[in-house]
Amino acid sequence: MPSTTRVFISQSTQPWFNLAVEDAIFRNMPADQQVLFLWRNADTVVIGRAQNPWKECNTGKMEQDGITLARRQSGGGAVFHDLGNTNFTFMAGKPQYDKNVSTNIVLSALKTLGINAKATGRNDLVVEVGEDERKFSGSAYRETMDRGFHHGTLLLNADLTRLANYLNPDKKKLEAKGITSVRSRVINLSDINPNIHHDNVCEAIKEAFFAHYGESVEVEYISTENLPDMPGFSEKYQNQSSWEWNFGNTPQFMHSMDERFAWGGVELHLDVKKGQIIAIKTFTDSLDPAPIELLEAALLNIEYNASAINNATIALVEQHPEYTDTLNDINQWLKNTIA
Repeated sequence: MPSTTRVFISQSTQPWFNLAVEDAIFRNMPADQQVLFLWRNADTVVIGRAQNPWKECNTGKMEQDGITLARRQSGGGAVFHDLGNTNFTFMAGKPQYDKNVSTNIVLSALKTLGINAKATGRNDLVVEVGEDERKFSGSAYRETMDRGFHHGTLLLNADLTRLANYLNPDKKKLEAKGITSVRSRVINLSDINPNIHHDNVCEAIKEAFFAHYGESVEVEYISTENLPDMPGFSEKYQNQSSWEWNFGNTPQFMHSMDERFAWGGVELHLDVKKGQIIAIKTFTDSLDPAPIELLEAALLNIEYNASAINNATIALVEQHPEYTDTLNDINQWLKNTIA
């Protein structure tokens, strides 16, 4: 009788690759299988399917520090991944799919490493520290008609300072739809067990998974050199790594901003849909509103990002050199504000 259990471990730390692998496994697995996928990402902010990266993240600092943005297929909030995180994904067909089963497998695995933890009502795993509960894991879920998955991250020895840097967005006047992250007090599991690390956590979860299902199978290792043999994986990776998916898939929102310069003040309102500026309205008390009016026309229907705005403004300066100083002032302001 063929095995209904599979275990995949990624040897890549590239987030777009790992998320593409996760989705490819989920789409291609037979509905009677139970699958465990273990992975980790280097220097990444992962946002939920319905989140706005400009609202959730400090996108300017992320770009400056080389931090990758990755949008996952499931819902939930924004999280920061570095090599101090271990990520797990449990997949199963229905009616066997049960997120309580996968949660209990993780809790059982951690107990073998000296971590006595529990689940809370908000899909988090916590440990008690004195009289406080400290979060070390958050989860998200995805279900289709015949299958579901539960994935989450475990803080082992993550750099919590960097987490705070990238998940504290610049204060922007965004009227945004979608899901807003809820921040919690967190802890690294290495503060409880200094010997905990990615490899022994993966081993513990794998063994707890085998124990639950009463079956052991050979682990399948995946990397960019050892691609998964799954239909449509290349196309899935291209989509997962695209600007259109990671930024452009953002729900519609409005960004209002204002600034005062030596030559006058500017108020700007942008309507953004799928990462594109679909409407724009400007107001100014400048004695010569012409450059602002030209800019309003130039920014319509371009991508909502600093690079696209910079290119549009440079082109406008070339066409109207008489407005160079004013346009350069606005361009620098917008690059700093929208990044």
